[in-house]
Amino acid sequence: MSASLADLGPGGRARVVTVADAGGGGLTLRLLEMGFVPGTVVTLVKRAPFGDPLEFQVRGCHISLRAAEASCVRTEPA
Repeated sequence: MSASLADLGPGGRARVVTVADAGGGGLTLRLLEMGFVPGTVVTLVKRAPFGDPLEFQVRGCHISLRAAEASCVRTEPA
C-alpha cells in the first residue's frame, strides 16, 4: 500500500518508492537531489502548527517541504 510523505504522522518512518511531479516543473529532480531517492528511509520530525511545512530527516539531514511537495513522494511503510 503506497502513501505520500504528506500522510506521515510525527515520528513516522517510510521508505521512498517513487518521486513524481504532477506539475512538470522540475520538482522531481530537485527532490531527488535533496536525497528523496527510491529506497531511502525518511522520518517525519514535526509539522508546523498549521500543518505546513513539514520537517523530514533524510540521510542525516533535516529538510522542510511544503505539504504539496511532500505529496509528490510516494512511500511504503519502513
